[in-house]
Amino acid sequence: MFSGSANARIFLPSKYGQGGMDNVGNSDFDSGQNQQGEQELATKMLQIQSKRFYLDVKQNRRGRFIKVAEISADGRRSQIFLALSTAADFRDHLSSFSDYYASLGPPNPESMPEDGKLKSEMMIKENRRYYLDLKENSRGRFLRVSCAQVSQTMVRGGPRSQIAIPAQGMIEFRDALTDLLDEFGTDDGGFKGELPEGRHMRVENKNFYFDIGQNNRGIYMRISEVLQVKSNFRTAITVPEKSWARFRDIFADYCDKMKDGNASASGGSSGDKDAVRDSTRDPVRDRPSSSGADGGPGTGSGPK
Repeated sequence: MFSGSANARIFLPSKYGQGGMDNVGNSDFDSGQNQQGEQELATKMLQIQSKRFYLDVKQNRRGRFIKVAEISADGRRSQIFLALSTAADFRDHLSSFSDYYASLGPPNPESMPEDGKLKSEMMIKENRRYYLDLKENSRGRFLRVSCAQVSQTMVRGGPRSQIAIPAQGMIEFRDALTDLLDEFGTDDGGFKGELPEGRHMRVENKNFYFDIGQNNRGIYMRISEVLQVKSNFRTAITVPEKSWARFRDIFADYCDKMKDGNASASGGSSGDKDAVRDSTRDPVRDRPSSSGADGGPGTGSGPK
């Protein structure tokens, strides 16, 4: 049993056993069991006030992670993803935030911070940043957890995914995470080495950035093109690690073909120049002369 508010309950449903969860998890990270060899290992459902939170432990060929989905009373859905090691850090932060929340007095609109933030922390996991903000508004106090990816072209992070946990449910949330981590550990599995640093190159008025990242589906390379003359207009593609060798082979093949083409073009140009020179020769003036053709001693010309 979990201590805390009487309206916080823990359930162990089979698969989102209550209320239309089939459409949750449409992000690129949650591809389902039928794609990318992904398996669901465990599920917990935590009810806090009018919200439901689903904590799913999943596994694919790259390792294990937890998907946290929030379902509001009006049916709105949001979710974040945590590597098991990140979930362990988050659990520890939940204890700290809970202690701080317990030390606060009753809400006082006159002393409320301008931005509503009471306490903030940040967690960093490879190319992801998790922002934890205990906030207060007219409806009460809550912990907002948001996640953003960062790269060379997005120093402040891209679009954020986020959930909001009512403050009085932080202990229950922490205990639910603890149960899952006690069962599955905090080892993410998958790639253990250090990812290479990002690279950058400039071509005329364009900058190209190469960033290596890792998510729950594996390691990837994001190639970003930034065109400076258009107010830093940028586009990007993401290449999974398993495709890098094929990309390299295709690039190498094109490089070889262009090199061969340039060599052929150079050879053809030289031949064309020779042809031009040949066409401008005087056939009489440039005709090879035989011995004595200039009137000197010989057998073919000159007075006898």
